[in-house]
Amino acid sequence: RGPVLNGRDPPRAPRSIAMALMTTRMMVRNGAECLGRSAPSLRSVLRCAPSQRATLASPGAPTPVRLGVGGAGRSMVSIRASSVTTTADAAAATSASAPFKRHERIAAIKGKDQGKSRVGDTVQLRGWVRTVRAQKDLSFIEVNDGSSLSGIQAVVNGDVPGREHLDAGDVTTGAAVLIEGTVVESPGGKQAVEVAVQSIKLIGGADASTFPLQKKRHTLEYLRGIAHLRPRTNTIGAVTRVRNQLAYATHTFFQQHGFQYVNTPIVTASDCEGAGEQFQVTTLINGIDGPSVASAQSNVASEADITAAKAAAAEQGIVVKTLKDAKKEGKATKEEVDEAVAELLALKAKAESLENSPAVEAGGDIPRDATGAVDYGKDFFGKPSYLTVSGQLNAEIYACAMRDVYTFGPTFRAENSNTSRHLAEFWMVEPELAFADLQDDMDCAEAYLKHCLTHVLEHCDEDLEFFEKNISKDNLRERLRGVATSDFARITYTEAVDHVLKAKKKFEFPVEWGCDLQSEHERYLTEEVFKNRPVIVRDYPKGVKAFYMRENDDGKTVAAMDVLVPKVGELIGGSQREERLEVMEGRMVEMGLEPEEYEWYMDLRRYGSVVHSGFGLGFERLILFCTGMDNIRDVIPYPRWPGNCT
Repeated sequence: RGPVLNGRDPPRAPRSIAMALMTTRMMVRNGAECLGRSAPSLRSVLRCAPSQRATLASPGAPTPVRLGVGGAGRSMVSIRASSVTTTADAAAATSASAPFKRHERIAAIKGKDQGKSRVGDTVQLRGWVRTVRAQKDLSFIEVNDGSSLSGIQAVVNGDVPGREHLDAGDVTTGAAVLIEGTVVESPGGKQAVEVAVQSIKLIGGADASTFPLQKKRHTLEYLRGIAHLRPRTNTIGAVTRVRNQLAYATHTFFQQHGFQYVNTPIVTASDCEGAGEQFQVTTLINGIDGPSVASAQSNVASEADITAAKAAAAEQGIVVKTLKDAKKEGKATKEEVDEAVAELLALKAKAESLENSPAVEAGGDIPRDATGAVDYGKDFFGKPSYLTVSGQLNAEIYACAMRDVYTFGPTFRAENSNTSRHLAEFWMVEPELAFADLQDDMDCAEAYLKHCLTHVLEHCDEDLEFFEKNISKDNLRERLRGVATSDFARITYTEAVDHVLKAKKKFEFPVEWGCDLQSEHERYLTEEVFKNRPVIVRDYPKGVKAFYMRENDDGKTVAAMDVLVPKVGELIGGSQREERLEVMEGRMVEMGLEPEEYEWYMDLRRYGSVVHSGFGLGFERLILFCTGMDNIRDVIPYPRWPGNCT
C-alpha cells in the first residue's frame, strides 16, 4: 500500500506521483549542485509527513515551486528554494557555534591548588622536556610549556605507547613531546600531583650533545648570546610572564579610566627630547656599498633610458586599444588582448622603476645640494627622518581632540652607552590628559603604578617568589606591596637638593641647585630619607628639562615631576605641557630649536589651547623594579645596545 497523502488513500496512479517526486529530486539536486550543496533523497521525500513533504524546510522559506501530479486526484508537492539543508551549511553552522579553544596549559591543570582538584582527570601535556630521569622500572619526565614557572612531572611506568622513544634516548632535554595520562597524587614532596603516563609522542627531538641549554645554571650574559633559546630558561620565562601581566595591567588601567589607545608613528621628523640622540632613517645610501663604483653608476637610470621606457609603454598602450576595438568587431581574441595588456603593465612597471631608481650620483656619492650639504629632498621622505624617541608629541594631538589618550610602543635612543640601565630600543607607556594640570598628572602616575604592582602581586606570585629567592635575594614582594599600598611622598626639587646636601654620606656625583639628580641621589631619597617609600619630585629647573614643559611663575622652574622608587630611582617622568604659544616659542628659541619645524605642534596652542599634562614610563625599568633583575638587557625579549642587534 502506498503512502497516505493528506489523510486519504493515494491516487490510482502512484507511478505518476513517483515520477513527479523524481523530477522534483532532479530539480533540487541540479539547483543544489550549482551551490555546491547536497539535495534530499527521493526516499527522504517519500518518508516525510504531508506537511513536511510540502515544504522540506522551516517556516518562512521563500515562495515554493509547485509540481502537479495526476488529474482529478492531483496532489501538490512543494519544494522551497531555501529548503535544502546542505552539508556546507551544516559545517558552517557547527563552525560558527563552536568557540575557539586551545589545548589546556599546564598552569590551568595545576590551578590554584597545584592540581589537587584534578586528580583522576585524563590530561594531555604539550611542551618541552626540562629533565629526564630513568630508574629501573620508572622514568620521570619534567615537562614545561611556559605557562608557569614549574612544569609538571610525568611518570612512565611499564610499556606504554611511545615508550620506545624513551628507551632509545630520544626524549632528552629540549625535546618537544605530547604526553597523555592521568593526574595522580604525587608521593614525592616536591609537587602535589604528577601525571601517570598512558602514551608519549615525540614531536620534535633535540640533540643532547649540541643543545645549548643543559641542566645547569647559565649566566645571564651567556643567555644573551642565545636570545632565540633563552625564553626556555626559568629566569627569562618568569620575566616574560611578569612583562605580559604588566602590559595587560597597563591597558586595563587606562581603558577602565576612559583613555583611548593611540598608535603613534615610529618614523618621525621631530626630536621630542631635543637631545639629538636619534637613529636616522634614510634610503640615500641604499646600494651605495655595491661591488664597484662602475657598477653603481651603471645601475643609475639616465634620462634617455626613462624616456625610452615611457615611449615603449605609450606605444604598447596604442596596441592594446587597437586590439580591444578589433575584439569588439570579432577580429581579435580575448587571449590576444590579455597578452597585450600584460605586456603593457610590464612596460609601465619598468618605466616607473627606472624613474624611481635611487638618486646616486656619479661615483656612488650621496646626493648633495649647491652648498655641499646632503640633499634630503631626494630622500624617501623628502626631509631628515628618524626613529622616534617618544610618542608624546603625537599623543598630544589626540589628547587635544579626545581628552585622555595613551600610547604604548617601542622608542629608540642612539645613545652610545653600555650601562646596565640603557637600551637602544625600549618601550614607553605615555598617557596624555587634557584639562589636567601637574597635580592631576601626579595623581594619575601614582594610581597607575599602584594598579600595576597590585596586579602583578596577584597574578605572578610564583614568579616573584622565584625572583625573591634567586635574583633579588631580599624581600621583593614586601617591597612591591609597600609601594602599592603607601601614599607617595611629594617634595619639590629644591627640597630634594637640600636633603642630598645634608646627607652624611659621600656621593660619586656632587649636587647643587640647577643640576639634574643622579640615580644615587634618587635612591638616597627613596631608600634612606623616606624609608623605602616612593617619592614624587616636582618643579625642576627649566635648564634641565624639555621645551614643552610649562614654565612656572618664578621663571626658573617648570611644572615637571619625576616618580622615584627604591632600588631603581626614576621610574616615571612627566610634566604639565606648555599651553601658551608665545612662551613655548621663546623656550624653543632658547634651546636652539626651529619653531618652523614644529608648526603642527604649535597649532595645538593656536586653536583651542587647553591645559594638559602627561608622563612617560620606561616599561623595562618597571619590569626591573618588579623582578629585581639587575640588567635591563634581560627584561626585554630582544635587547639592542651598541654593537649588538642579534
